[in-house]
Amino acid sequence: MGLWHVFYADWQMECCGTPFSVGEEVGWPLLFRAADDVLGGGWDHHLTELAGPVEQGAVRVLRDGSGLVVGVAEGVPVPEDSRGFVGLLTVETHGGRLPEVRGRVRRVQVVTQEYGETEPGSRTWEPVPGRRSLRPVDACPKWFAGGGGERSEAGVLVTLEVPGAA
Repeated sequence: MGLWHVFYADWQMECCGTPFSVGEEVGWPLLFRAADDVLGGGWDHHLTELAGPVEQGAVRVLRDGSGLVVGVAEGVPVPEDSRGFVGLLTVETHGGRLPEVRGRVRRVQVVTQEYGETEPGSRTWEPVPGRRSLRPVDACPKWFAGGGGERSEAGVLVTLEVPGAA
């Protein structure tokens, strides 16, 4: 049994998600992404390291030595040595047929992300890497506060307990 950090983006939940609570059993299609590709990076304490063969096909699938089976995002290079992959697990309901991972939710934290203007006065915003806060909650909301500006809720970070994936 393993504990895994999983980011569930606000737009994924608001579009196609079903809210869940701590202690609930869930099944999600998981995609392994480069950490810098999720809200600008800076996820140092929530990264996942996986190692194993990657099956090429319509969707690249990684079978980690722990037993976890997840999709691998395009652009994530396959390591040529034994170091394995380091990145972030994300829920992806729009990325094709990804393997579903079943587990029990052990913790839910709302992610509030800080944003900065791309240029002063542009009114175009991008995530500031590593500038986020986490707020523990008992259940994932269906809708998130914000939606632009300097700070807004960007989703949830879930600790997922997966049987058979240590």
